[in-house]
Amino acid sequence: MFVIARTLSELRTTIGLAWNHDVAYFLLGSGANIVVADRGIRGLVIKNECAAITTSAGESEDGWIVRAESGAEIKTVARSSIERGLAGLEWAVDVPGTVGGAVVGNAGAFGGYVADSLRNVLTLSREEGESWWPRERLGLAYRTSALKRVEKTGAFRPVILEATFELRYEGPVPVHARAAEYSRRRAQMQPSGPSAGSIFKRTEQYPAGFLIENAGLKGTRVGGAIVSPKHANFILNTGTATAQDVRDLVDLVQQSVQRKFGILLEPEIEFVGDWQAAGEGLGNQ
Repeated sequence: MFVIARTLSELRTTIGLAWNHDVAYFLLGSGANIVVADRGIRGLVIKNECAAITTSAGESEDGWIVRAESGAEIKTVARSSIERGLAGLEWAVDVPGTVGGAVVGNAGAFGGYVADSLRNVLTLSREEGESWWPRERLGLAYRTSALKRVEKTGAFRPVILEATFELRYEGPVPVHARAAEYSRRRAQMQPSGPSAGSIFKRTEQYPAGFLIENAGLKGTRVGGAIVSPKHANFILNTGTATAQDVRDLVDLVQQSVQRKFGILLEPEIEFVGDWQAAGEGLGNQ
């Protein structure tokens, strides 16, 4: 089953029906950082297209509050803020993914993270209904949060409806300049073409791409999936890759790096859906 929710009212209703009928569901944003099994996703997929953004004056003289629905793209929120001369989200100017996914995974780039400017989120859960969670309750850490950890247990985790960010006014010129520099560096460092984003998390000592490159894996391919010759922590679809090709290549990279360096890389991307061959299926999310 597949439902597109374009308003928060539609999102609330669809999730409520799933809870009432004990239907397993997967909340899909823009599809960033996930690989869906070739067999698809069993149960209900809810495509979140709730994307309203509002900006208002904050409590301090130069403070501003940006409120965004969870289906808005984080880069759209960033660009809207940059146009107003508001600082705090420049790092996200080209980051793919929705606000909801960015909060759950504490997305970040170039030293900036969601946690730096997030104020609170409006959540919907079976137990509490709708409630505002302060940033502290979210347990934000490197590429994770309390919500992401609950998701891995298979429970019906709370759903993010909206998020508010606290930004500060610096003026268009310096904010635009920083955003432009981040865009330039991203284009210089990262490959173009279809991918799921950075494949592995950074280790305590080294970036994952450094280890993969020094294991001699740039250009390694399985089927239609290839380790990017430009940045080793990206796997590109050359046009014919299956999801299983990507997963097999991820496994090959993990094993090769562990053999050479004794370090087990932890995936940053998530494998969702019916991975029958791996004995995995859809948990309640």
